[in-house]
Amino acid sequence: MLIQLKAYLEARGRASLTEMALRLGSDEEAVRGMLAHWIAKGRVARLSCPPAACAKSCCGCPSAAAEIYEWRGAGAAG
Repeated sequence: MLIQLKAYLEARGRASLTEMALRLGSDEEAVRGMLAHWIAKGRVARLSCPPAACAKSCCGCPSAAAEIYEWRGAGAAG
């Protein structure tokens, strides 16, 4: 599933935790664990939810929907 997650993020560039969990048919905690692998390698970064992302304050989104990750490319070797 790590490779599926990698392919999905590479293709999309950015995705929310909720989107990735739905795409992989997995729970959000499992996806967080897989993301931790790619973060440790320098290939994925968690982004801050920009205040202008919607017309509401940050409490307007479910936390997993506001948890956005971005593919950063090669990063560290491995």
